[in-house]
Amino acid sequence: MSDQRKGTFCVFAAAVLYSIGGLCIKLIPWNGLAINGGRTAIALVVLAVYLRAVHHPLRWNRWVLLGALAVCGTNILFAVANKMTTAANTIVLQFTAPIFVLLFSLLFFRRRPRRLDLITCAVVFGGVLFFFVDSLELGGGLGNLLALLSGVSYAGVFLLNDLPDSDPISSVFWGDVISAVVGFPAIIKETDFTLPTMTSLLILGVFQVAFAYILMCIGLKWTPAVTASLVSGIEPVLNPILVALFYGERMGLFALIGAVIVIMGVVIYNVIQARQDRPRADDASGSMQEYRKKEITG
Repeated sequence: MSDQRKGTFCVFAAAVLYSIGGLCIKLIPWNGLAINGGRTAIALVVLAVYLRAVHHPLRWNRWVLLGALAVCGTNILFAVANKMTTAANTIVLQFTAPIFVLLFSLLFFRRRPRRLDLITCAVVFGGVLFFFVDSLELGGGLGNLLALLSGVSYAGVFLLNDLPDSDPISSVFWGDVISAVVGFPAIIKETDFTLPTMTSLLILGVFQVAFAYILMCIGLKWTPAVTASLVSGIEPVLNPILVALFYGERMGLFALIGAVIVIMGVVIYNVIQARQDRPRADDASGSMQEYRKKEITG
């Protein structure tokens, strides 16, 4: 298996773990800020064990801090938005991230997107909108605005490896530290600490935050930002499905059609990408090879 395929698999697995967030957040009777503070505090324990096991020292510089703020912003905005609007609204608006990845790449890194990237972004984003056409309320409420802003910060997470002297896993750790500190005052005001609540919170912290971000950071070593954000298209498909099955939010025919569009768009994109990465295409993709070499050697 090539390095990029390994990276793509890790990003895909991370997206699956991310997808349980909507359901667990719905099941916990806390406000969004408290939920995020609790789950990131739990995630910090797992991340500390992982960092020690792989002998990865924590780093701190302005780029790590910028990445930490992106991680923190994504976590907080997603959790709060889930409590203020539907899971479908939250995830579809957050999934505008690929569009912001392309925009930020152009503005800050002067990287012009390929036609394949642009076409796939349009297909995937259109599929996501189609998926949630039954429930998305255009221009409705503060929750939708916060969800859209989470898409902006999520794009920053995908671009962590593009920052000079960055260290994604350190950004994740410090981002969770900030999230836990911000959420602590809200946690102490909560009164429901029953077994179902704490179990859901534990699942969020261990799997939906810690393991998912670890897999994402590993995957981003070999996966370009736009590719990673597109592969993550499985998340907005699974997230509302889980909420529908276990929390009762209904899905219609349009949602199923949208799911097919997203999945097929991602699959076709990666098939084409794999063909372009064959040895005979090395000369045509030299700049991407240099990108991978830079990321692997750090």
